[in-house]
Amino acid sequence: MDAHSRGRADEIDPADQWVLNPQTGHYELRLDRSAEQSPQVAPSHPRPRGAGSPPGPRTRSGQGPADGGRDRVTETAPPVPGQRRRRAAEPDDRPASSGRRKRRPEKKSRKKKVLMWTGGTMAFVLVGGAAGAYALYEHFNNNINTIDVAGGSTGGFKKDAAFNILLIGTDKRTGEGNGGYGDKNSPGHADTTILFHVSKDRTNATAMSIPRDLVIDIPECETKQPGGKVKTIPGQSDTRFNVSLGQSDRDPGCTMRTVKELTGLTVDHFMMADFNAVKEMTTAVGGVKVCLAKPVDDPKSHLKLPKGESTIQGEQALAFVRTRHSFGNESDLDRIKVQQQFLSSMIRQMKSDDTLTSPTKLYDLADAATKALTVDTGIGSISKLKSLAGELAQIDPKNITFTTLPVIDNPAEPRPVTVVPDPVEAPRLFAMMQSDTSLTEVKKKEQDAKNAQVQAQAKLLQGARSTAQEVRVDVYNGSGMTGAAQKTIDWLQNEHGVTRSSNRSNAPEKAARTTLTYAPNQADQARKLADLMGLPASALKPGTQDAGEREPMTLVLGADFKGAGVPLTGPAKAPAGAQTADKQVCAK
Repeated sequence: MDAHSRGRADEIDPADQWVLNPQTGHYELRLDRSAEQSPQVAPSHPRPRGAGSPPGPRTRSGQGPADGGRDRVTETAPPVPGQRRRRAAEPDDRPASSGRRKRRPEKKSRKKKVLMWTGGTMAFVLVGGAAGAYALYEHFNNNINTIDVAGGSTGGFKKDAAFNILLIGTDKRTGEGNGGYGDKNSPGHADTTILFHVSKDRTNATAMSIPRDLVIDIPECETKQPGGKVKTIPGQSDTRFNVSLGQSDRDPGCTMRTVKELTGLTVDHFMMADFNAVKEMTTAVGGVKVCLAKPVDDPKSHLKLPKGESTIQGEQALAFVRTRHSFGNESDLDRIKVQQQFLSSMIRQMKSDDTLTSPTKLYDLADAATKALTVDTGIGSISKLKSLAGELAQIDPKNITFTTLPVIDNPAEPRPVTVVPDPVEAPRLFAMMQSDTSLTEVKKKEQDAKNAQVQAQAKLLQGARSTAQEVRVDVYNGSGMTGAAQKTIDWLQNEHGVTRSSNRSNAPEKAARTTLTYAPNQADQARKLADLMGLPASALKPGTQDAGEREPMTLVLGADFKGAGVPLTGPAKAPAGAQTADKQVCAK
């Protein structure tokens, strides 16, 4: 039982319930108003020696209660220096004329400032921040497993830059009770992989799931062997993404390298968890709420749940995230949707007051997570995880968007069982993440655009020409990409009705950036073309003299051009199926 459940959350700051006892040199959990640690209110689970283990009562002789049963006067430990106390509430029957000022109600946000939620799918990082708050540094620090990956970042996180964390769920059957899931001797695969992009201003994050059955090229990568020797693992073409880990002695650094080659985004750090992470962390928080659109009884995963809302933990939670035959069309893509719904719910549970104000739950969560975690050495300590937690603490769940890398069926297979990146939609999503564009902001802009379109259409006269039809533009290829100008012309004419566009072949020289040069009286045309192509404001180059009636604008495609229809400023629309962490979705 914690101070909150005892009705004393207003008297003792939760962050001060773990305090140093100078007589023992140990940290103790203080749950009552006195400085004494009562055995009756000590946590039910064992504490590590020297990191919070409460001592028994001391007698004046210095002996414990087992020294013969003689009457002893139990000595109460003196108040611990440095422990903060809140002013006790005034009695309700105090006369109003006493001159005492009434105690102001405690703001709800104060507890959250002390035990700040770290946000997002970075569920494991939450406990790093909580552990630091409770000064159990050494115990939790020793729990963490690290891997020194070749080329890994050691500089932590820059305050003024976006960063990317690769979350990897391995199907390696380590841990008690996991050998029965089959393939127990496998080195594991990248079974569940999420690229977590945190924006530069820390206001939003995008969690992009990468399907394990995605067929791509895995690049050559280096791994560090025991003793510091570097081993080079050969690349592999046209193979499943999940073999980027474990197979052929590949470590998480190889998965990081594969993701960089795929997305164009530098992966700063990784965090890897096994089956035990799901079981132990869900148990630590008292279970995670999930919602099902229909009852499930899956003999393969042993998942059995009724329709509607259920709270799951342990083996049942693991079955929920592993099942492939209970939802959708029984594909890995539908399993990803269920995993995203589960992670969103887990985020909400960790953010809840029920978790944040319970020292016992926070300890259990921190202990379970740090034991289940494997991270790169760049973040391989509680202090660095706490620093990461601070970077994530500002993100609101409504601005954490879960999405899946856009894919299509593998055209190389007569009966596709694998997928490949969507040649149009995948680059759009990568461009959005590269340009640090918020998916939630894109959704808002989509709705604003729809509203504006309705208003504009209401004003148009019947038979009037659209703005796109009025756009005149000559396209030059300075990108170095063969056929880029013609592909852009085809896209503009066929997809958007920009029929007055012409291919002027190669530019006089290669251009570093795409530019659109226009005359003052062509500003409306320039804005329309920029909207269609996703050109940033920096790409627009206004002239000083008006153009003739039929004179075209000049568009030069630069090295930043990635393909016809791929915006330079991010996607024109949010990927289908994207969902935010603040909403519960029922698995279908």
